[in-house]
Amino acid sequence: MPPRIKTTAVGSYPVPSWLIGNTSRLVLRDAVMAVLKTQELAGLDLVTDGELMRFNPSHPETNGMVDYFASQMDGIRKEFTLSDFNRHRSDNATGYRLLTAGMAVGKIQDGTLNLPGDYEFVRALTKSPLKFTCTGPHMLSRVLTNCAYNSVGELAMDLAAVLRRQVEFIDADVVQLDEASIVGYPEDAPWAAEAINHVLDGVLNESAVHICFGNYGGQPMLRGFWRDMIPFLNSLHTDHLVLEFARRGYDELDFFSDLDPKIGLGIGLIDIKDNEVESPELIASRIEKIVKTLGIDRLRYVHPDCGFWMLHRSVADRKIRALVEGRDMFEGRV
Repeated sequence: MPPRIKTTAVGSYPVPSWLIGNTSRLVLRDAVMAVLKTQELAGLDLVTDGELMRFNPSHPETNGMVDYFASQMDGIRKEFTLSDFNRHRSDNATGYRLLTAGMAVGKIQDGTLNLPGDYEFVRALTKSPLKFTCTGPHMLSRVLTNCAYNSVGELAMDLAAVLRRQVEFIDADVVQLDEASIVGYPEDAPWAAEAINHVLDGVLNESAVHICFGNYGGQPMLRGFWRDMIPFLNSLHTDHLVLEFARRGYDELDFFSDLDPKIGLGIGLIDIKDNEVESPELIASRIEKIVKTLGIDRLRYVHPDCGFWMLHRSVADRKIRALVEGRDMFEGRV
């Protein structure tokens, strides 16, 4: 019998309402426990902390994917002058952000960033296999305004050095790097892969890279095609990929026949840009299509397209239950 296809979430989860008005350590612990328990009860094989450690009630419009990192690393300035904003407007590197996440004004260093501490906080709250997520060096480099480095690639390598020093102390079952900008900048592939691989080579256990087309207000932020990404994906030192598919459809699956067989596939089956909850039957049919196209041995994980943070908890909860039920239906376990 082939290995079981594992179910997981991508990372973020809707913020519990009681956390918004009180982010004390004790309340945060309760919120993380609620998110972990919800995933455990749904039957996910690999759970996440919902990235609640990174939530900032002063910036509720973001889930901390960038600001949590930029606000703690040395060499990044978060206070902006008028000239800073003018420079940002003329800097095409950041592309889709209305405001810069920060100004890289000196050599990037760890500062107060303590990802191992964040992991230990969560590890004590669940006995289930645990995924730890981390924004990758390419995305971070592309949402900062570069005022200190000769190139964005050099900035990315120093960001990668910081992240590697951190993940080398994290023994999570899976460490996942989130790269939500690379599809919009295919020309960055050579130096982006070097920076990402530097971090991946420091991961202690299983590594993953999540790549998507962005999500803000239920809308994709970038345009591109998976077929153009295959050479880049083959250059990554990752154990598996975590890819957006449900929103885009599955017409591009054939291109993944050219993916290095050493790299496992995680395919998105849940559309996080839509409140409609997928049926288990739909999930099972999507798995069947993937398996018929690429083979049962290629599919390692099924998951939502991206993080859940923009959905209501009631919707996200039902979507992950449907994911597990659909996987079980495909495998004949129900």
